[in-house]
Amino acid sequence: MPTAQPPHPLDNPVRAALTGPHAHFAERRGRLLRYPADVTTFLGLPDDPGAEDWADVAALLGPGADVLTAALTAPHPAHWPVTFDVDGVQLVGEDVTAAADPEAVRLGPADVPEMLDLVRRTRPGPFFARTVELGTYLGIRRGGTLVAMAGERFHPPGFTEISAVCTDDAHRGQGLAGRLVRAVAVGIRERGETPFLHAAADNTGAIRLYESLGFRHRRAVSFRGSRIPEQVPAGCP
Repeated sequence: MPTAQPPHPLDNPVRAALTGPHAHFAERRGRLLRYPADVTTFLGLPDDPGAEDWADVAALLGPGADVLTAALTAPHPAHWPVTFDVDGVQLVGEDVTAAADPEAVRLGPADVPEMLDLVRRTRPGPFFARTVELGTYLGIRRGGTLVAMAGERFHPPGFTEISAVCTDDAHRGQGLAGRLVRAVAVGIRERGETPFLHAAADNTGAIRLYESLGFRHRRAVSFRGSRIPEQVPAGCP
């Protein structure tokens, strides 16, 4: 019989990262893996989560907690209230040209208050106090103020996700996002890895930008959020 092909790291990138290069972040209960809550709230569930796995989610996070999954095809339990369900795309950058940027500066823990403020104003996606620990984050300042940034988030074997790509409204249209994506890609290429990223399917402007940089569509994905009920119906996880 033919040997089954192993799953692609990008089919379940959160779990692939937490069982691979980001294993040192992993918190485990049963088959469930997750990052610390102040790093990122995405869960690393198995490809085929069952009732026991969702029960582990509820036990680990607790009643009333928000549950967030990315690029996972399995639905959340039907009795968990949906907080959002966003269609997205996964793009892979085999053809992206990495290029260092003389204006880009490395961001670290001391820059987190500015980074959080920029994220609050531009809303590129989840970003928390320790997200900066996931990889290299670069920013551009104008007049001493952080006006644009991009960095590394999930790190499945052989790949690194570029995330938190955002620009202050007053500085949009100057090409800062594209420059920072290329600059972050430098470190990814130096490790012999391929950059990838996610975007909301309706964010056509961002998708056009990424495609102009050399990213290509790999597949459609979903970003799902739900809330663990305060009281669980009998027979449900």
